[in-house]
Amino acid sequence: MEQLTELDNAFIQQESVETPMHISPVIIYDQSHRKSGKVRFKEILTVFERNLHKSAIFRRRLAGGAMGFDTPYWIEDPDFDLEFHVRHIALPKPGDWRQFCILLARLQARGLDMKRPLWEAYVIEGLNGVEGLPENCFALVLKIHHAAIDGVSGAEILTAIHSLTDEIEPREVVDTWQGEREPSPWQVWSRAYIHNLKRPVKFIETVGSLVPAVIRANRESPVGKSDKDPRKPLVEKTRFNGRVTSTRVTDALIMELEDLKAIRQALDNQVTINDIIVSVVGGGLRKYLGGKGELPADSLSCGAPINVRNERNSGSKGNQVGMMMINMATDIEDPLARLRAVHINALESKTFSNKVGSNMVMEISEILVPQVAGWTLQAATRAAAQADIPVPAHVIISNVPGPQFPLYLAGAKVELMMGMGPLLHMMGLFHAVISGAGKITINFISCREMLPDPDVYKQCLTDAFVELQKAARKPKKKRKASASAGKRKTTATKKKASKRGGGSRAA
Repeated sequence: MEQLTELDNAFIQQESVETPMHISPVIIYDQSHRKSGKVRFKEILTVFERNLHKSAIFRRRLAGGAMGFDTPYWIEDPDFDLEFHVRHIALPKPGDWRQFCILLARLQARGLDMKRPLWEAYVIEGLNGVEGLPENCFALVLKIHHAAIDGVSGAEILTAIHSLTDEIEPREVVDTWQGEREPSPWQVWSRAYIHNLKRPVKFIETVGSLVPAVIRANRESPVGKSDKDPRKPLVEKTRFNGRVTSTRVTDALIMELEDLKAIRQALDNQVTINDIIVSVVGGGLRKYLGGKGELPADSLSCGAPINVRNERNSGSKGNQVGMMMINMATDIEDPLARLRAVHINALESKTFSNKVGSNMVMEISEILVPQVAGWTLQAATRAAAQADIPVPAHVIISNVPGPQFPLYLAGAKVELMMGMGPLLHMMGLFHAVISGAGKITINFISCREMLPDPDVYKQCLTDAFVELQKAARKPKKKRKASASAGKRKTTATKKKASKRGGGSRAA
């Protein structure tokens, strides 16, 4: 029996019909070179069965909780049923990319059974009509609740169910796993009483360390000393900063990792892959919102989850994440000028985050009574939706580096990796960025009411990426001239926007 941390429990508190809180890796497999023909569903079940011991997440469920006055516990589910969690479905013919995205969105929109271990896996066949994918390929969608994993530990679980060779069946293991009884009411309430006695002391210690750190970071960090401060109150919201619904839409931009590396090299490796991703998303948002006449004059910002694990605490247990805010420079038209601005903004945000402490989110979560934290979050969300309360970020961009070496499932080779993340009220557009198998994907998800035309947004992201590629290929002298012209054009656009009192409509 293991108790959830306050941060893990925060994701349980946010679970609802409109906001199911699971992370969903999506993997596509090529079985054309597999020994013994196509993969059978029974063989995939065997792979899961023989790898269950590699992660406690697979067979543990929630119990206890003291009616919200303490966090619940993970217990080993004595009624665990593997075939309930691993399911087999297929796309209708012709099985094209659009149908695949619709199915992914529907799977993501439905929450998990909170009375069972918090994961499901779907083996999807019938992808023959998807252009660019191998013939007779299949997909695996793995839904895991955010209370159990973050992006990094999720990647570790993916590694656990795959092999480095094209073996069809993993070796049999001696599994000594046993189920557990639920904790007694006495255990739950006595521990809750002790934990809540300690919270005032923890509150004083945490506030005493955080306040000086924030003051010092504000004084020493370059963030806040420019007009592009990612922590500046962002009163002007976008269509993605309202209450989300239970519907979902999704699509993905798939890029070759070498193409992103070529952009880095063209800029003398002075930017990171993550800078390029943020810049592409910023360019896509600029085009999409600009095309609808909804682009704010000031730049939008994104929330970027960051890993706060250290070498001594790197196991696949729960959430160990912080959050960094990055200005996406959506007010800059020139793609290279935008990329350089994003790079500077990311460095400033990272500096500020390091000075405050990257685990600030985890520390704050530990000083609040779980039920009170849940009520506070719900009240803040309702208030923000009804008034011009500043939002900390407009969208989420979560970048999780995946394995760049070959992986196999029951002898089938990983061809492509994607992923879908959860939506929150006031944060209705999530970009899951995953690299693997030589590719990198930006898999975005939103609700249908906020993003009725996902194909248009995908095209905006594609155009932003292509423009950045072309700009990076130009000789350095032409790039500098283009960047200067872009800055002048942006300044003129801002002046026009301020005169008419609205946002720029330029795409």
